[in-house]
Amino acid sequence: MKLPDSLTPLRDSQFAWYYAGRSISTVGSVIAPVALVFAVLDISDSATALGIVLAAESIPLVVFLLVGGVIADRMSRSLVMQLSHLMSAATQGAVATLLLTGVAEIWMIAVLVGLHGTVLAFTFPAMQGIVPQVVPKTHIQQANAMLAFSRNGLAMIGPAIGTLLVVTVGSGWAVLLDACTWLVAAAFMARVKLPAALAKSPIEAPSMWSDLRDGWSAFTSLTWVWVVVVAFTFLNAIHAGAWFTLGPVIARDTIGIKPWGWVLGAEAAGLLLMTLVMMRWRLRYPVRAGMIGITALAAPIFVLGLHPTVLPLMALAFVAGCGTEVFSIGWQTAYHQHVPNELLSRVASYDALGSFAAIPIGQLAFGPLAGVFGARDLLVVAACAYVLIALVTLLSKSVRNLPASDPHPDPTTGAEPPTGIPAS
Repeated sequence: MKLPDSLTPLRDSQFAWYYAGRSISTVGSVIAPVALVFAVLDISDSATALGIVLAAESIPLVVFLLVGGVIADRMSRSLVMQLSHLMSAATQGAVATLLLTGVAEIWMIAVLVGLHGTVLAFTFPAMQGIVPQVVPKTHIQQANAMLAFSRNGLAMIGPAIGTLLVVTVGSGWAVLLDACTWLVAAAFMARVKLPAALAKSPIEAPSMWSDLRDGWSAFTSLTWVWVVVVAFTFLNAIHAGAWFTLGPVIARDTIGIKPWGWVLGAEAAGLLLMTLVMMRWRLRYPVRAGMIGITALAAPIFVLGLHPTVLPLMALAFVAGCGTEVFSIGWQTAYHQHVPNELLSRVASYDALGSFAAIPIGQLAFGPLAGVFGARDLLVVAACAYVLIALVTLLSKSVRNLPASDPHPDPTTGAEPPTGIPAS
């Protein structure tokens, strides 16, 4: 039977194994965050403690990203992902053991998720360049469309499954499932055989400092990149603090844990639907469209603070997912049309560093700020600030007027943009 055109990349066994590994690891990664959030709340019943745990993962992620970018440009990216997946399995397995045995304390979980964050700092840059190494250029669009579709599809059902596991068998089993998926994914990645990205002798190879300097020069020369990255320094801090830290706390006390999973699932449904739409819809000005689309994330935050009700939150979360995917694909399109491929991993590392840098601040600050100003009022103000910051970026002509350079652009080409904490 002949494969449909959209599945043509699966004819290449290298991509087939990579696709299977990515899909398997994503299964656990969309379930574990929900389980971990409510596990921490069960232990401490504190938004501040939850912020500490979330920041414990994101801080080392930020610290080691640049090193991870250089390593991904030097070693075999498949080898980097094999090793990182095994280490993720170990850290998540340790967290699950603590939860299942009932001896978990906040500091123990914080240490282990900190190790996991360090591992992700190497996983994320390695993912940036694998697809072009395992798929012919003529099939890159289909390959990335498949990855996006499976990622968003699993993200749609993952939170609901995670909350179901939490209320039935407990958070520990959900985290253990995540550990198992990392282990299986590592075995699949072992079947992907890739050479080192830079096939140079030790004498010819530049120093790490030289690699970092070249990446920084490329990053700062692209005005549209650094302007958006600066904006996302603040946007991600707000999103992480308001939606991911205060969100579960308010949801638990108002709409409930299970409906919160439905809200997150609705957001993922918006991502999935927009992935299909964007396969056919060409963005003439991808970054402009993306920055307008990302403002939709403020709406559910605003309603969560003003009057949390399940159905309105689900509807607005769905729209927010659509807007997020417009930014995601728009950013990918711009990146892969305007950033030199040989510098892409390092530029992406600087991008991620700037985008992720303030996430721990948001995670740590929103709990104490909620205690001073009130959680609901804080969310309303945060939502308004989010919209303002996103729209201010459009004052830059380089952001507003950056065109799609290819008359037949490939909107799904490229790796996932660093607009939030990577899942897998």
